[in-house]
Amino acid sequence: MQHSLEQLGAKVLVSETFVSLQGEGKLTGVPSWFCRLSGCNLRCAWCDTPYASWSPEGEMRTLGSLVDEAWASGVRHAVLTGGEPMIFKQLPALCARLREAGLHITIETAGTVYPEPWQAIGGTRPLACDLMSLSPKLANSTPTGDPRDPSGAWAERHESRRFDPEALARLIDDHPDRQLKFVITSADDLAEIETLVEGVRTRLTGALAPSDVMLMPEGVRVPEPREIAWVVEACVERGWRFCPRVQIQLFGDTRGT
Repeated sequence: MQHSLEQLGAKVLVSETFVSLQGEGKLTGVPSWFCRLSGCNLRCAWCDTPYASWSPEGEMRTLGSLVDEAWASGVRHAVLTGGEPMIFKQLPALCARLREAGLHITIETAGTVYPEPWQAIGGTRPLACDLMSLSPKLANSTPTGDPRDPSGAWAERHESRRFDPEALARLIDDHPDRQLKFVITSADDLAEIETLVEGVRTRLTGALAPSDVMLMPEGVRVPEPREIAWVVEACVERGWRFCPRVQIQLFGDTRGT
C-alpha cells in the first residue's frame, strides 16, 4: 500500500481504548474493541463523553499502535467513536488498516461531516466501514444556557452545525449497512425526527428502511418501563426500532465500557 509506513506512523488524539460489548444498535451484544477519538465539532447538552468533546483529553497514538492493539484484543469488531471521528484526517487510513487486518468496522458519527476519500494505489477508495452508525442531533442537544458555555458561542455554533442533510444522505448512500440512532428526551422529538428523516430520504439515491431508524432514550441510568412506554409505542406505530443502552444496564455510567 502506498505510504503505508508513513500512514501507520501518523498520530491521532485518543481519549480511550477498551474491549467491551457493543451496547447500542444492530450489533448489540457483540464483543468489540472501541477506540474513542478525542475532539468534536459539536457540544451536546447531554453528552455522556464530555472528556472527548467539551474538554477533549487523551494521548497521541500512532495508527500502527492502534491497529496492533485492535488485533491483539482477540475480538474482530472495531468501533471508532468519539467525540466525532469524522473530523480527523487520519480516520480513512486507520479504517483501511483495520480492514486489512480483517476487522469489521463500525463508525459512530453525528453525520455532519463527509470525509474526503483517500488515495491508494490504483485510484480513489471510499472510507472503509461495514456499519455506518449515524446519530443525527435533534434540537434537544443544543446547549442553551449551559454553564460550560457562558457566552453562548457554542450553543450558536452547535445549532448551526448539528444537522447537515447533504452529508447525512451521502453517508447513507455510501453504506448499505447503516443505522440512524436518535437520542430522544420527550414525545415532542417525534415530529422533528419524522421531518428530518423525510428530508434526508428525498436526497437519497436509494431507499431508507423504517428499521434503519432507532430511538434511544437519553440518560445515564436504566429507565423505568413507564417512562419509556411512549417510545415503545412510537416504534411500533412507525416500524422503527427501540434502542436500549445495554452498557448502562451492565456497567452503569462508567468509562471504558
